[in-house]
Amino acid sequence: MKRLISLGLVVAMMITIIGCGAKEKKVVNIYTDRHYDTDQALYDKFTKETGIAVNVVKAGSDELLERLSTEGEDTEADLLITSDVGRLYRAGEMNLLKAFDSSVVQENVPKHLRDTENLWTALTVRARVIAYSLDRVDPSILSSYESLTEPKWEGKVLVRSSGNIYNQSLLASFIALNGEEAAKEWAAGLVDNMARTPEGNDRDQMKAVVAGEGDVAIVNTYYVGKLLNSSDAYEVEVGENIGVYFPNQETNGTHINISGAAITKHGKNSENATRLLEFLTSKEAQFDYANANYEYPVNEGVEPSALLKSFGEFKVQEIDLSLLGEYNEEAVKIFNEVGWK
Repeated sequence: MKRLISLGLVVAMMITIIGCGAKEKKVVNIYTDRHYDTDQALYDKFTKETGIAVNVVKAGSDELLERLSTEGEDTEADLLITSDVGRLYRAGEMNLLKAFDSSVVQENVPKHLRDTENLWTALTVRARVIAYSLDRVDPSILSSYESLTEPKWEGKVLVRSSGNIYNQSLLASFIALNGEEAAKEWAAGLVDNMARTPEGNDRDQMKAVVAGEGDVAIVNTYYVGKLLNSSDAYEVEVGENIGVYFPNQETNGTHINISGAAITKHGKNSENATRLLEFLTSKEAQFDYANANYEYPVNEGVEPSALLKSFGEFKVQEIDLSLLGEYNEEAVKIFNEVGWK
């Protein structure tokens, strides 16, 4: 009888341990290069609705990819979230991702904003536009990215460095659409018209426009929203003195890129990560991305924020987004050849 009792206690303890283990698995671990309060608020909502805890590790995208590669099967990460499809493409090429299986995500996100093999999905969209001085530039003289290489813009164009993934993907899109020679010609022409050696982020380019260092800048739309809604009065002033122009409306359309997410290959909580993907692409989360972070929603059931609507509608550059990653190496090579610092 004592042996039976002891055996019963052991079984009960094992059941308790297994039960605790199951509870411990109600978690999803994220590696992300995004640093917005909006994101954390969404993770908190997800936890409240599902009971799944969200642990976040923040670092630069290159650092996160290197970490995933080094950790291999021992990684704690279940989900990778990063800006620019070029980085997601690179993660796929490094064999760090696995396809998600979710009809919900497929319904929430249009096909052209997902990887063809479902290795990644967009969470938000950004448009790369021409920001111009309201005081000095008549928008009627603006037309395309290519037009910024014309003599009239000499010494007037501001843009961040060639090391920036946004610019790499922009040039990669030109390679995909027009070929390497045309892309190289554009990059060289823009270098000739730069107002200064590239420095700073997109917000810094617009600050330089308002300060009179140049007349136009190439920036992502959501940075305009960040300026206009900043707690810094000077940044608000900068935003109020900037106009937004969508280039190439008569040709290939305005270049877009994404902030996206992917399931890691060796994550231990892939099911929970998939549930988080479904939540982040839902109408509820997409509304918050659009209205609190000024990014275009990927869920077509959600309208852009009032601020984004005020910029106007625009024709989107029609291109397979994976090509932005595929041609990244060629883009970097061209930047180096033309002296884009």
